[in-house]
Amino acid sequence: MSQNPVIDPARIPRHVAIIMDGNGRWAQQRHQPRLFGHKAGVESVRDVVEAAREIGVEILTLYAFSSENWKRPAGEVSGLMSFLKTYAQTELSRMLQNNIRLTCIGELDRLPLDVREVLEHAQDETALNNKLVLNLALSYGARSELTRAMRKIAAACAAGTLRIDEISEELISGYLDTAGMVDPDLLIRTGGEARLSNFLLWQASYSEIYFTDVMWPDFRTEAFLGAIADFQQRERRFGRISAQLHND
Repeated sequence: MSQNPVIDPARIPRHVAIIMDGNGRWAQQRHQPRLFGHKAGVESVRDVVEAAREIGVEILTLYAFSSENWKRPAGEVSGLMSFLKTYAQTELSRMLQNNIRLTCIGELDRLPLDVREVLEHAQDETALNNKLVLNLALSYGARSELTRAMRKIAAACAAGTLRIDEISEELISGYLDTAGMVDPDLLIRTGGEARLSNFLLWQASYSEIYFTDVMWPDFRTEAFLGAIADFQQRERRFGRISAQLHND
């Protein structure tokens, strides 16, 4: 029987972001439709959310639906929206019980109205919870996020409420969908691909990146804790050298 990796409670990443990849291929390997894999992936979401909460992660951002995913076949998109709505409805009681706050980022106005209403209700109901922020990236693309932020900054400059010399990295971060959140310490991608796929491009500039061949439906508690253990073995220098870290 396998055992979960040993985790150092003093070195838990504050913010973990995950690209949940491999649902469709997992299903195809089993000669099932792609939605079968997406449905199985919901169980992995439950496991990882609970594991993150238990070890003390503050923010867990899940790339649930990208802006590019709208290009997928209509039946798959419709099924994904249905899964999203059902998840928000059925998990609300669990989030309340476990002190989990739900937030969402992305172009949410592109989501079907009934899905938006369910998500807004869940966000309102969990707004005061403070054990873990479950942040869903929906209809999200980093380039779109940056474009929207730049437009807002340009509008503020044109209106005279912001000076060009006031534009800083901190100010730009404040105009992003993730305003008020710490940047991800760890970014995980499942499914064997090694790319960021337009996910948190600004915020992940210093994230530790962990790629795994494990498909998302198979990425459960043990696999998640394995990624955390790998993160804890890394030396985060932020441009400095090792000797400087050890002399601090």
